[in-house]
Amino acid sequence: MLDNGDFVYLDQALPGVYWDAKYFSRDNFTGRQVDGYEVNRVVGSRALSRALQRAQERARQSNLELLLWDAYRPERAVRFFLNWAAGPEDFQTKERHYPRIDKSRMVELGYLAGRSGHSRGGSVDLTLCCRASGKPLDMGTDFDFMDPRSHHGAEGISAEAADNRALLRRMMEECGFVALEEEWWHYSLLQEPYPDTYFDFPIR
Repeated sequence: MLDNGDFVYLDQALPGVYWDAKYFSRDNFTGRQVDGYEVNRVVGSRALSRALQRAQERARQSNLELLLWDAYRPERAVRFFLNWAAGPEDFQTKERHYPRIDKSRMVELGYLAGRSGHSRGGSVDLTLCCRASGKPLDMGTDFDFMDPRSHHGAEGISAEAADNRALLRRMMEECGFVALEEEWWHYSLLQEPYPDTYFDFPIR
């Protein structure tokens, strides 16, 4: 049960959707389970859910499905990220997630922020996958790859990956989202339900 009635479990609100709550597991850039993620569920505001339903319908027209990694993010998780970035380097996830930067510079370079739109309930991290198998489309990099190759319009990725990114962007923008230029997987609602409110209830 969620501590806020205007937020929903997206796997329930979007029947058939795929999800993998990366910050609940250790399969993320910190290599640890992140504070505030107590179950493998992805949560979003009802406004976000309605917009994602439209995106899901568009994806299915191409025999695709949405694969969600993160949406609502408790503020305690943002603090966890900042504390991790300020700590010593253990190289556990560096090669996979940030091979060309020092973790101590993640905030300075804009890869981490002290406040996140995710905590307002209006942002989502996702990709497209095969509807039947759940296999993700090639997007050129992994999720949370902190590198210029993750930018929209990046060089050094295949034509197929560039086309897939463009398909996802077009689909999401047609459903009321705006892209983050530095992260091909990150989209926010143009009309956020809580533009000035940051929540911290855990996902449980």
